[in-house]
Amino acid sequence: MTVMDKINSQTRTIMNAILDQEPLNYIEAAGLYGIVAQGRFNVALLQVMHNHAHDPELKALIKEAINHHTEMTIEEAEDKLFESDGHTPAFHFVKRNLHDSPVNIPDDARMSDQEIAIAVGTMAKAAQTTVLTALHSSYQLDVALMYRKALDHGLDFDYRLLQLMLSRGWLPHLTKISH
Repeated sequence: MTVMDKINSQTRTIMNAILDQEPLNYIEAAGLYGIVAQGRFNVALLQVMHNHAHDPELKALIKEAINHHTEMTIEEAEDKLFESDGHTPAFHFVKRNLHDSPVNIPDDARMSDQEIAIAVGTMAKAAQTTVLTALHSSYQLDVALMYRKALDHGLDFDYRLLQLMLSRGWLPHLTKISH
């Protein structure tokens, strides 16, 4: 995206906020509701994985996934629902403390750093697929831009997670098909 594209995008967002005051449609509201519900569960799961992880870089990426991707997207989705008098899921999960140093969990009872990295990557891909589907069902420009921003940040996160997995040798070896 060029600088001019970004300026045009922001201009459209401002004009949309001033001129277009329609409430969310049912599809948009359902997409936002689903993102809030799944996001809350993802935060709980990421907190547990953070506490199981030993690698400090992996712990930092998981903390970033919680604070700067998942919780931020949940808050924005909740705000969009509240602005249209929508409801958010009534359930919440226990907030766990994030331990910076490795928690003493026996090896046969905890996930390995490789398993955690693969799980976080799989969760990120599933979240991006959900966001992309919601983006394609969105008519409100501000909602669509929220989704686009979440996708951009998510793809950048995926790249950094993949680089960590490559440097640590955590990517599973996939056998190539020979002809």
